[in-house]
Amino acid sequence: MKRRTAREKALQALFQIDISEAEINDAIEHVLEDEKKDAYLTQLVEGTVGHKDEIDSAIKKQLENWTIDRLAHVDRSLLRLAVYELMYCNEQVPPNVVMDEAIEIAKIYGDDQSSKFINGVLSKVKQHL
Repeated sequence: MKRRTAREKALQALFQIDISEAEINDAIEHVLEDEKKDAYLTQLVEGTVGHKDEIDSAIKKQLENWTIDRLAHVDRSLLRLAVYELMYCNEQVPPNVVMDEAIEIAKIYGDDQSSKFINGVLSKVKQHL
C-alpha cells in the first residue's frame, strides 16, 4: 500500500475512533475492506491513538480562538495524524512531505477552508518542534 493510501485509511480509522470510540483493530479492519494489513497504516493509527495526549497538547498550543473540541472531526483527526508523523516519524518522513500530504488529504476530505487551516496549524507545530 502506498503511504498516501495508508494516510487516507488511517484518517478514516481515526475518524471512526474519534466519533464512535471504536477499537483500534476494528477501525483498521473496517477501512481495509478485505485488503491485507499494512504496517504503516497500523503504525499511524496505533501511534496517533497512543500519543493522543501529547499530540493534542501540541495542537492546542497553536490554535487561536478555537478549542480542539470545536474542530470539525475530519480536521481534528487529520491534524492528529499529521502531528503524530511530525513528532514521531521524522526519521521516516520529512516534515514538508507530512505537511503536503495532510494539505492534499484535507482538500479531499475536509471543507473549503480545511486545507488552509491544516496548513496554518501544522506550520506552527512544525516551528515549535
